Amino acid sequence: MQKTNLIFYLISFLIGGAGAWIIVKWGFKLSLFDKPNFRSSHKTVTPKGGGIGILAAFFVCSIAFSIPKSFWIPAVFISLFSFWGDRSEITPKIRLLVQFAAGTILLIGILMGKGSGFATYALMPLLAIFVVGTANYYNFMDGINGISGITGIIGFGMIAFYALNFGNNSHLSTLAICMSISCMGFLPFNVPKARVFMGDVGSILLGFVFAGMVVYLSKSFLDFVCLAGFLFPFYADELTTMIIRIRDGEKLSQPHRCHLYQLLANEYGILHWKVSLSYGAFQLTVGISILLLKNMGWVIVLSALVFYFCSFTMLSFMFRKKIKR
Repeated sequence: MQKTNLIFYLISFLIGGAGAWIIVKWGFKLSLFDKPNFRSSHKTVTPKGGGIGILAAFFVCSIAFSIPKSFWIPAVFISLFSFWGDRSEITPKIRLLVQFAAGTILLIGILMGKGSGFATYALMPLLAIFVVGTANYYNFMDGINGISGITGIIGFGMIAFYALNFGNNSHLSTLAICMSISCMGFLPFNVPKARVFMGDVGSILLGFVFAGMVVYLSKSFLDFVCLAGFLFPFYADELTTMIIRIRDGEKLSQPHRCHLYQLLANEYGILHWKVSLSYGAFQLTVGISILLLKNMGWVIVLSALVFYFCSFTMLSFMFRKKIKR
């Protein structure tokens, strides 16, 4: 089994890179390209949809490791739908409708597989918001070179560690490692200079699958808090930005580039890879501290996350004060 896993780790790396390479070569011919606008953090037209290799790796490994169809089919569907969105404009309402439909199917499969009781099913609307919200948060945070790939490597790596050591789920752990490694395969095409962007096909998939794994592995509220915390910087930046925009009277549906990572890269002129690595280091710090505090219970873990969020918010306001918007 160990030898087989190593083979699929290599396959995941190669497929993740191959998908990016294919889009670099033929993205323009397939009308898969991103034109810079006022929200962009780049200045040249760049192919997008390079995350198709990550999708392919996820599909192959899900079949190989007998992951339940109710888990991987909705994820593949929503990723392919997002790939269509990389090429053609899809209205937000249609996107959300399809995403919630896929999220609901995913959750029903997970809860039925776990033999969950009525009380857990009653939480399904909140869980659906979590799954769809995470998918979109990941997509919104995919705005500079390297940030989605680095976050995917670390986030799924920690999911794999948790699944193996606390969740007793070797198959899901192996799948998470494959997701992490497929992001490694993609990353060289996106950092330090982006020859291709991940696109919705990759970022929506990573967020959707991450949230699905969180729900799948959670046997308690403590598990849920710990696992969700592995994506903490993305949640913190998105929520902080939403709070600031609401305070300023902006419509949340209005396009923007107000995330802290965007301000650091654009207004402060910090190189993309440096910002992305900083977010990855913060993510790893939060994740490790969560694992160290886990045995103290969910109150301590949640308190630590609140402390991190307050610290991030203060830092965000500090940087924003120096910028004339």
